[in-house]
Amino acid sequence: MRHGNTLELISSALVSFSGFVLFVLEQDIAGFGLLAVALLLAGFSSWGLLRDLALIAAGLVAISLVPITTDISTGHMLVMGSAMILAVGVPYSVSRFVFKDRAVRFPVRTGQAWTRAEKWYLPAVVVIGYALLPAYMVNTGVYRNWPAVSDPEGIIRLFLGTNVLGIWDELFFVCTVFVLLRRHLPAAQANVLQAVLFTSFLWELGFHVWAPLFIFPFALVQALLFTRTKSVSYIVCVHLLFDLVLFLVLIHAHNRAWINIFIY
Repeated sequence: MRHGNTLELISSALVSFSGFVLFVLEQDIAGFGLLAVALLLAGFSSWGLLRDLALIAAGLVAISLVPITTDISTGHMLVMGSAMILAVGVPYSVSRFVFKDRAVRFPVRTGQAWTRAEKWYLPAVVVIGYALLPAYMVNTGVYRNWPAVSDPEGIIRLFLGTNVLGIWDELFFVCTVFVLLRRHLPAAQANVLQAVLFTSFLWELGFHVWAPLFIFPFALVQALLFTRTKSVSYIVCVHLLFDLVLFLVLIHAHNRAWINIFIY
């Protein structure tokens, strides 16, 4: 591996590891320090790498400055929602209007029809979620990390929160982080690094215990699907179908007589 390639991998890995420090260990100073070191090393590699890692770092800093919780109160949803908008909007805007390279894009209509396999994968995601999520959420008690809601307004807020967050996950971790890393690293390396960030963020959100065992592979597959389909619409559909099952499980776990279609 050439020296430049070594610096690209090390600096990119430090950015990814900073997410683990920020979101899992909840050590802001150490996390920001890792980001600073990563950008310093990137500067010794190339301007392009420094530029792209700085865009990722900007998104990570924006989201790390607010509490990452499942609180569905209006105040918290506005604060966290604003940070999420900045985390995606800043890299997109700077890439498009300052650097003018349009590296960060969110292709909705690609003009390509989904293949039969891609269509069949959608109901398969629901089956996978049905088999996995109740066992995970109920048996571990992790569902208690989400608010117990039984009133119409609370249910609507929970549904809105899970769906908006699912969409944001794809816009940031796949369409932004993965795409920017892919410009400098082989696809496999870029995918692993974005999956570390994806998993670390969801850990802080409340997906604890053995959730990384299925979130990490899910993140890897989502980036692979985006590489194949070039469609943010498709990966968002996949994520929202999985989150639909999550939403139903949360309602059932907090109100056991409701939506009693699960084994647990």
